Amino acid sequence: MNVDRIVHTVAGTFILLSLALAKFHNPNWIWFTVFVGANLLQSGLTNWCLMSTILRKLGVPEGQGVGCSR
Repeated sequence: MNVDRIVHTVAGTFILLSLALAKFHNPNWIWFTVFVGANLLQSGLTNWCLMSTILRKLGVPEGQGVGCSR
């Protein structure tokens, strides 16, 4: 896996997990979904993501860009 795939996988997992927790545990978990969405928006606007920076420093290989077709 590369940096882009890991970031997208973790973000999607966090969103689905927080929505499930909001539904079945406590509605305040929706704020975690808001946080993840705001981070994704910030990353899209600034082209910087803390998790990507950390993964690169850990030696995870770069991807060939984001895309859905191969």
